[in-house]
Amino acid sequence: MATKQGMCRNCGSLIVFDDRNENCECIFCHCIFPGEEAVKILENPGDYTFANETFEETSDSTHYYVNKVNPDMVTSAVARQKLAESKDGSLAIKPSEFEISPKDIKAPTKLKMIMLGAFALFVIIVIAVSLPLYKSRVNLTKAIKDGIPQAFSGIAAIDTAIDDHGNAKGYAIYGQSCSKIKLAVTSDVTEKTCEDLFVKYTDLRAQKAEITSDKLKGVTMEVFVKNGVYTVTGSDGSVKVEFAEDVALETTAASETTASETTASATTEAKAAA
Repeated sequence: MATKQGMCRNCGSLIVFDDRNENCECIFCHCIFPGEEAVKILENPGDYTFANETFEETSDSTHYYVNKVNPDMVTSAVARQKLAESKDGSLAIKPSEFEISPKDIKAPTKLKMIMLGAFALFVIIVIAVSLPLYKSRVNLTKAIKDGIPQAFSGIAAIDTAIDDHGNAKGYAIYGQSCSKIKLAVTSDVTEKTCEDLFVKYTDLRAQKAEITSDKLKGVTMEVFVKNGVYTVTGSDGSVKVEFAEDVALETTAASETTASETTASATTEAKAAA
């Protein structure tokens, strides 16, 4: 015996039938028709129009039944259900005197103390290892930032003069980590200017971090101007500059706004958000 799949010619439902029977029956609409026709309809259902007629189930219909597996399990389940009913009629299951619940399993006090001590030791080790690394990275980022004014001073297109608030007039740093930096500049710059800024920054970073191989690798610089953004990356001594127009960014320097004013505005917004 093997089962086949077909589609009802009346309602379009899926039919599974025994290949030993000539006819098949849809269990939804009770339409009885040749099984081979059901197989052909399933192969190309778009070529058929389903009538959706109403058929009455008859005693001649082909049915498929599944015999119960281990019927004693059903009897046992019914008996257990009756025994589980409490006197007030609820279905709360009464625990067996031989059953063990999680409440019955209690860890010894000594084991609890060992586990607690191990966890505390793990936390201390993590802090002892990560805290110096974090402080070292913060100090490195600050050292790089402090050296940027001098590093950028040799680039003619960037005004590195300091205003009364202690900010650079020609650029603003509004996002910097050890390997990423975002700049907003007031002047019109070219790809060459962006490449010079990138090289100066990676030189400074390599000096502060004592990097001796491929100082450009892994560093990304974004230079925002009034009509877009330059994205600068590099590797193996080669610098790549890409430009995207009309990048919306509130902290991008406009023609009538100095970079120092941009920095002050961004700082105020950050404090308000905090």
